[in-house]
Amino acid sequence: MRKVTFQKELVEKRHYDLIVCGGGVAGVAAAVTAANRGRSVLLIEKSNILGGLATLGRINLFVPMCNGRGKQIIFGLCEKWTRMSAKYGYDTIPAEWRDGEPKTYTEKRYTQRFSPYIFAFQLNEEIKASGADILLDCMACDPVMEGNVCRGVITESKSGMELYGCEMLIDATGDCDVLRRAGVPTVAGQNFYTYGVTAISLDSMRTALETGDIRKAYTGISGGSINLFGDNQPADVPRWSGLTAEEVTDYLLTMQQNVLDKLKKTDRRSRDVAVMPMMPQFRTTAHIVGDYSLKVADAYRHFDDAVCAINDFEHRDHLFEVPLRTLCRRDHPNLMAVGRGADGTGYGWDLLRVIPPAILTGQAAAHAACHAIEEKTAVVAVDIKRLQTVLEKDNMMVHFPDAYLPEDRTVVIHGKNAAEIEGGHL
Repeated sequence: MRKVTFQKELVEKRHYDLIVCGGGVAGVAAAVTAANRGRSVLLIEKSNILGGLATLGRINLFVPMCNGRGKQIIFGLCEKWTRMSAKYGYDTIPAEWRDGEPKTYTEKRYTQRFSPYIFAFQLNEEIKASGADILLDCMACDPVMEGNVCRGVITESKSGMELYGCEMLIDATGDCDVLRRAGVPTVAGQNFYTYGVTAISLDSMRTALETGDIRKAYTGISGGSINLFGDNQPADVPRWSGLTAEEVTDYLLTMQQNVLDKLKKTDRRSRDVAVMPMMPQFRTTAHIVGDYSLKVADAYRHFDDAVCAINDFEHRDHLFEVPLRTLCRRDHPNLMAVGRGADGTGYGWDLLRVIPPAILTGQAAAHAACHAIEEKTAVVAVDIKRLQTVLEKDNMMVHFPDAYLPEDRTVVIHGKNAAEIEGGHL
């Protein structure tokens, strides 16, 4: 990957404490958190709305945020935004969780299916209230590097090519686009044959009218329906990394053709495509090689440098702590990756990439960046105890309580023992 050295001929338009590249939920969480601490922040987003896969990609679900035994694990901005999303859009929070953590035992999990575009508008409000600056329809093209230190980022937009300087940079692109170009080592993913569009039909509208529930007006058409674990992935279909223009194009054209083929077999007068995802629905494209990689074998383990606790959204009981080291590298002192750009091995990557942990890692990274600026040190060298204290004050669970640990701590993922998937993505 090429590096862009400091450009004398390109005048710095403005200097920020923190630049966040990517306006998905992780990026918005990072920008809001740092701005609320009084730091100057610029959020750069290539599309026209915030939310990333959660809104543009139509993956509009806060997956389970509890241990499956009635104990909430994920709090912070994720808890705030979960409740916020239910205020003006869909409210699918289970009755057991309506007023917070249940007072009695339940195996009903804490989730929320939200209206993607209303949620995107609410994220706009969050950014405005925080005081962070934002550029939409703007590409963060290249980091400006002096050795392994990032001095800013070059953007391309309606304004042309511009340079914004920074003390710290967080890559929340979901693909590590900026950090890869900065020379940070990354690992490419492999994405399954999966794609979904939102449709509407006479039958679905009738159901919505009969039930008084607007959500039921929509139905789905899949271009590819392979699940999280890759079950039934066609043998003759390659898996896409999503890191080249050719692969992205092949994925999109293949999936959209599949949808069209299905539509051709239905009555054109009774249905229509309502909304299609406006970005590739890739789950895993690239993550950094951090100073630590979260693994399935880390279940129930405490880390001295933990910045948030998370639960397994697919399986009950499994609890994890995310070390600061998964978000950064010692040899790149002012660069961080969040969301699905954080370092995870095998199913450990899946644990990090979904909406609730993405929000938490964005929130945690912003606090770490603020501390690094205050302490005039690299991210990995911040006073971790001080950072953890601030995170807890910001309503984040840093260490899960040992009282939540099950007696049987054998970790089985989708019928597979952890050892079978430790070496790579399923």
